[in-house]
Amino acid sequence: MASASFVGLARADGVSPANRGLNYGDGLFETMRVHRGTLPLWPRHLARLREGAQRLGIAVPDPAFIEARIAEMSDGVDAGVLKLLLTRGDGGRGYAPPVDAPPAWMLALHPLPPASATGLRLHACETRLTIQPALAGLKHCNRLEQVLARVEVERAGCDEGLMLDSEGRAVSATSANLLAYRDGRWLTPPVARCGVAGVLRGWLLAQGLAEEAELAPDALESVEALALCNAVRGILPVSLLGARHWSAHPALTDLQARLAMAHPMFSNPAVRA
Repeated sequence: MASASFVGLARADGVSPANRGLNYGDGLFETMRVHRGTLPLWPRHLARLREGAQRLGIAVPDPAFIEARIAEMSDGVDAGVLKLLLTRGDGGRGYAPPVDAPPAWMLALHPLPPASATGLRLHACETRLTIQPALAGLKHCNRLEQVLARVEVERAGCDEGLMLDSEGRAVSATSANLLAYRDGRWLTPPVARCGVAGVLRGWLLAQGLAEEAELAPDALESVEALALCNAVRGILPVSLLGARHWSAHPALTDLQARLAMAHPMFSNPAVRA
């Protein structure tokens, strides 16, 4: 795995023990698909990073400098996953953030995960997502709810997990947004109270290919198709949730084809995280 660490615009040897991302989850991250040496969805990732940083009050280093470092790391990479982690930087003991601390950030390049030719088996997780509008939509560094849910998924022998909020509404998978096909429309739960505003989810909404709607868990049993989406895997079908089984649906094939036309890196929809 190739990696690089920075404080502001200066190269760093690694992560300091005083880093607030390490100590408090005080930061944000982006997980991005590399395709033929480029990041096709980078503008959307940067926009989300900037919005999250503005909401948390974290400084973002010069985007041109970040882009240059990304280009160096991605050069010659045909396919991979690049993670950008941005934290508030170093601080003393205690929750109060330091004033004007230079942000610390890291890049790490990973191989593209292997593909799967079958639909995903979805486990209904007991771990719930806490409702917190101040953090809703952000891809912040506190992912303990997802960690606990992922442990459930592994124990159940499934591929992904359905996560509900503390009031019982369907929100997402552990590392992807949820798509449900009903009455000729693709629906995705809102993320104004909790959950992550996924980059690919945002693209689907902007293209008019999906719309936001509240989804109760029992309503998922009657949908015609269920799928997950994120910026690394694209759009993947769900084949099993509890006792409910879904077969291949032409609406899903059409949605995957529309995505592949706009972003050819998703022409193989079987890539898994």
